[in-house]
Amino acid sequence: MRTYILILLAASMILACTPKESKEENNKTAEQGTNPEMEKLLSKYTTFKLEADLTSLSENSKKMIPILVEAGDIMNELFWYEAYGDKASLMEGLEDEQTKAFVNINYGPWDRLNGNKPFVEGVGEKPMGANYYPNDMTKEEFEKSTLENKSGLYNFIRRNEDGSLKSVPYHVQFKNQVARVSELLKQAAEFADDPGLKKYLTLRSEAVLTDDYQPSDFAWLDMKQNPIDVVIGPIETYEDQLFGYKAAHEAYVLIKDMEWSKRLEKYAAFLPELQEGLPVSPAYKTEEPGRDTELNAYDVVYYAGDCNAGSKTIAINLPNDEEVQLKKGTRRLQLKNAMKAKFEKILIPIADELIDPSQRKHIKFDAFFGNTMFHEVAHGLGIKNTIDGKGTVRKALKEHASALEEGKADMLGLYMINQLHKKGEVDGELNDYIVTFMAGIFRSVRFGASSAHGKANMIRFNFFDEMKAFTRDEATGKYKVNFENFQKAMDALSEKILTLQGDGDYDGVAALVADKGVIKEQLQADLDRLSAKGIPVDIIFEQGVKVLGL
Repeated sequence: MRTYILILLAASMILACTPKESKEENNKTAEQGTNPEMEKLLSKYTTFKLEADLTSLSENSKKMIPILVEAGDIMNELFWYEAYGDKASLMEGLEDEQTKAFVNINYGPWDRLNGNKPFVEGVGEKPMGANYYPNDMTKEEFEKSTLENKSGLYNFIRRNEDGSLKSVPYHVQFKNQVARVSELLKQAAEFADDPGLKKYLTLRSEAVLTDDYQPSDFAWLDMKQNPIDVVIGPIETYEDQLFGYKAAHEAYVLIKDMEWSKRLEKYAAFLPELQEGLPVSPAYKTEEPGRDTELNAYDVVYYAGDCNAGSKTIAINLPNDEEVQLKKGTRRLQLKNAMKAKFEKILIPIADELIDPSQRKHIKFDAFFGNTMFHEVAHGLGIKNTIDGKGTVRKALKEHASALEEGKADMLGLYMINQLHKKGEVDGELNDYIVTFMAGIFRSVRFGASSAHGKANMIRFNFFDEMKAFTRDEATGKYKVNFENFQKAMDALSEKILTLQGDGDYDGVAALVADKGVIKEQLQADLDRLSAKGIPVDIIFEQGVKVLGL
């Protein structure tokens, strides 16, 4: 255990450090004092080294990676401000290295895998709006305000001297940092062999200075042959749990697997047909998914900011801009090295503990990869705008939008697999995907209520339980899928989610979350068994230029 904790400490310093942190701080070890409670919290994570085969990259591409990693480091700094505020003042008050390591993993003093429970004495509960809004601001005050663009993605809400609300754009709040990011992206563009990548990096370098990301989003979708990719900027809105409006800064540095990507590209062509067949009334599927949707596989070599906090992302569906999605589609990025780590280190041990032995043969990596991939593809199905003029689904459902959207993607991802399997377009047994999906519910529900994915899995588990989609053996504590009922539950929950989204039914979604977005006593006992067995909840990365040998 001692060696394991030391490895976690070292890795956590790598994953969350910023250029401003001193080498002396990063080189401290747990030998300077131990904290048993923090050691237990750290044991929820296991380490994984983010490596990739760089031999196929040109010299110019290899030169880009350290530049993009440096830009990613700045995203760490920006996300720290969004999630907490002043990192330095928090760290100065901490004495033991285990607590500092766990703070780094969580980008703050709240445990992201335990409903944002505070683990540093005296910090209090995490504000629902993180650091995007004044702590003393109520929802009612915000909603009554006539402040222009108050629900925009790229601004903070602050107070004037007279106490009234004001808007501070990201590019103003982070003027010095985004100026440096812009400079780095321009430097990287000079080494881009692919014209599409060069154009994207150039436009993105301008976007961080203006908060106008749409032109660079279109350019990102246009590039096809780039061996290097970077996703960088304010992107997801999960951190804002007050309204779900404000985007959080993050970065991924990626190396594209051309061979795997070629194998995946055929599925995008089926989207229009699958949209028509959704198990919901016609009014909720009139939108046509973008036909330029693309599926690619990557090895990720660097995570920073939002995507690196708590549970780690293993697949991405972007851009989030509804207008871009409807006009151009999206790109789904499968992060296969990170996916493999979670499958081997977490999902297989969970299945061994909780899945009935008669169905354990169905736990397969190809099914895990497929479920994850089609989850991302399924974000493009369904509806982006309410059917009664309430605007986008995201704005109508506010803080509940993300959890419901993740639930939709899980359900429609399975729906896609089901339909494509009938056509002979998906390999393997259908039951492989279903049982692996069931094991995946246990994996994701452990992320807790502070995670949109965790909340979506709580809802699904309870809904499926009520529809008898699975049984639990009281003697062994093992779960067994009822395949017929599972299919019925899948269709029923898909219809419910799509209807709630299309109606923009905020109250209906709130009721669903309150009723089913909870971990009941029996499930909690089973999840505790996983912890008792030492099965980690998630991973942290050893990553960066040195790990890559650059």
